[in-house]
Amino acid sequence: MHLFRATFLLFSLNLLDAILTIVWVRNGVATEGNQLMAELLDSGDVTFLSAKIAIGAVTALVLLKWGNLRLARYGLTLALAVYIGLMGIHLVTGLEAFGFLPRAAVENLAPMADALLAMIM
Repeated sequence: MHLFRATFLLFSLNLLDAILTIVWVRNGVATEGNQLMAELLDSGDVTFLSAKIAIGAVTALVLLKWGNLRLARYGLTLALAVYIGLMGIHLVTGLEAFGFLPRAAVENLAPMADALLAMIM
């Protein structure tokens, strides 16, 4: 149970990602980048949210069950890093959507984000 807080944080970030994605997509601010999840979102908000919650719950259960394994701890750390990065993307999207960040600034950030992603992959 020593990974409970980190696992709960991951589940919470997953849920927040789902809610923000629905808000941005439904308001025409952004599109869903994951094609499978985009199809679920096209099926309806409840379908999309249910799938995200189910994926998060299964992940949390696996991490809590096998959290004593080194691979689980590394995986949790990597997943948290990815979701924290996604929250940064949501923040920029929100700032742009509400007019606090000009579109040109966001377009200038895109090549840097692509370069960072290329370094990680």
